[in-house]
Amino acid sequence: MPNVLIVVDMLVGFMEEGHNLYCGDEARGIIPKVQDLIDIHQSSGSQVIFVCDSHEKDDLEFKMFPVHCLAGTREAEIIPELIEYEGHVLHKKRYSAFYNTDLESTLSELDPEKISICGVCTDICVMYTAADARNRDYKVEVMAEAVASFDKSAHINALAHMENILGVSVIH
Repeated sequence: MPNVLIVVDMLVGFMEEGHNLYCGDEARGIIPKVQDLIDIHQSSGSQVIFVCDSHEKDDLEFKMFPVHCLAGTREAEIIPELIEYEGHVLHKKRYSAFYNTDLESTLSELDPEKISICGVCTDICVMYTAADARNRDYKVEVMAEAVASFDKSAHINALAHMENILGVSVIH
C-alpha cells in the first residue's frame, strides 16, 4: 500500500509577505522540511496531494478572516518553491480538506497505509484535515517541523491536541 502526503495551503497568500494572512517569516522556515517530505514520499512511490485554499469573493469565511486566497488569483497559487513538484491539486473552501472535495474518494482509491500532513496553519487547516482523516480511521502523522501557524502557542497546542486527542503521530 502506498502512503499519501497531504501538503496543506503552502500558498502565496499564506507564505509570502504582503498578503492578508501571511503566516510570518518563521513559517517560511518550514519550506525546506516540506520539500524534504515531498522528495521522500515521491521517491518511495507515495502520492502527494496539494490542498489549496480557493475562495469566492463572497465567501462567509471572510466574516472571520480577512479576504485571502481568492480563486484564480496569485494568492491561491502554490508557492514557487513547490510548484515544480508533481502531485494532485485539490481546491478547498473550508478548513478541512475533506469538506466538499474529492479527497475522500481519492484516498479510498489509493487506500494508503498512512497519511502524512504538512503545511499551514497547524491549528486550523492542518488540524481539521487531520481530525477528519482520523475520523475515517486513517493512520496520520505530522512532522512538527513541517507545519506552522500565525500564533506559536496555538501551533504548540494544536500539535498536543492532534497527538493526545486525535491520535495523530506527531514527530518532534
